[in-house]
Amino acid sequence: MELDQITAFLEVARQKSFSRAAEKLYRTQPAISAQIRSLELECGQKLFDRLGRKIYLTRPGEVLFEYGQKLVTLHRETLQRVREANGTAAGKVIVGANEATCLYVLPQVFAEFKRTHPQVGISIYRNFSHKILQKLAENQIDIGIVTLPVVQENLKVVPIYEDELQVVVPAGHPLSKRSSLRVEEIAREPLIFPKGGSTRELLEKVFAHHRDHLHISMELASVESIKKFVGAGLGISLLSSTYAQIETKSGVLQLIPIQGVRLVRRLGLVYRTDRHLSRAAQVLTEVATAEYLKSSA
Repeated sequence: MELDQITAFLEVARQKSFSRAAEKLYRTQPAISAQIRSLELECGQKLFDRLGRKIYLTRPGEVLFEYGQKLVTLHRETLQRVREANGTAAGKVIVGANEATCLYVLPQVFAEFKRTHPQVGISIYRNFSHKILQKLAENQIDIGIVTLPVVQENLKVVPIYEDELQVVVPAGHPLSKRSSLRVEEIAREPLIFPKGGSTRELLEKVFAHHRDHLHISMELASVESIKKFVGAGLGISLLSSTYAQIETKSGVLQLIPIQGVRLVRRLGLVYRTDRHLSRAAQVLTEVATAEYLKSSA
C-alpha cells in the first residue's frame, strides 16, 4: 500500500468520480483506476460500489477512507517536522479562503509573509466559509480564513479583518448624491445579490421584512462580477466597502452608508487545536494578526 495509491483513493472518494479525481491529481483516468484496482487486490476487499456513473464507498472503503486520511496527514506532518527541526519555517502552507478575501485581504498579508519567508510555498483553496471549515475538518488545509462568528471546540479563531457593508451604485445614479439610504429605499431598487455565502445570508436577514416587494434582478457568483454589472447600470448592490475602493476612486461606482444600520463583516483566521500546526502556518498567522492590528490602529 503506497501513499500515492492512498492519495488517489481519497480523491476518488471525495469527488465520487474517477474522472474528476484524475483531473484534480493531474493524472489519466486509467492510471487512477489501476491504482484503485491494485489497492482492492492488496486489501482483498471491494472499496467502491459502482451504480451506473455514480460510485459509493463500501464499508471496507469507509474504513480505509478514515485511516487513509490519517496516513496522509501523518506523512505531511512528519515531513514538516523534519524540515522544521532546526526551528525555521519551511515547506508549504495550504490556506482556505473565498475569492474576495483572496483578492482584497490576503495579498498584503502574503506579500509581507513572503518577504521574510520566501522559501515557504503557499497554496490556496478557494470556496465559501462552510466548505473551508469542512476541508479543515478533513485535514485538507492548514488554516482557513472564514466569516465570523465561528463556534467550534477544536478551532482557534484569530480575528484578522473587519469591514462595513455599504450600498454600491453606479456613478450618476439618482441615489449617488445621497449621504445615506434607508433599507426600505434600497429594497425598491433592482438589486444584484451574491448567489451564496455569508454576505448573502446577512442580506437575506436585513431585507426579511421587505421580501414581498424585493426585486433581485441578478444573482452573481463573484464580487468582481457584481461590481461590473452595477457599473453597467443593471442594478445596485451591497458590498464590503474595501472591495469597491478602486472603482470609487476612479469615479465608476459610489458607496453609500445604510441609515440606522451598520453591517459589519468580520473575518477570522482559523486552525485546528487538536493537530500540529506547522511553523510556517504559525508565522503566517502571526503576520496576518500584525497586519490586522496595523490597519486598525
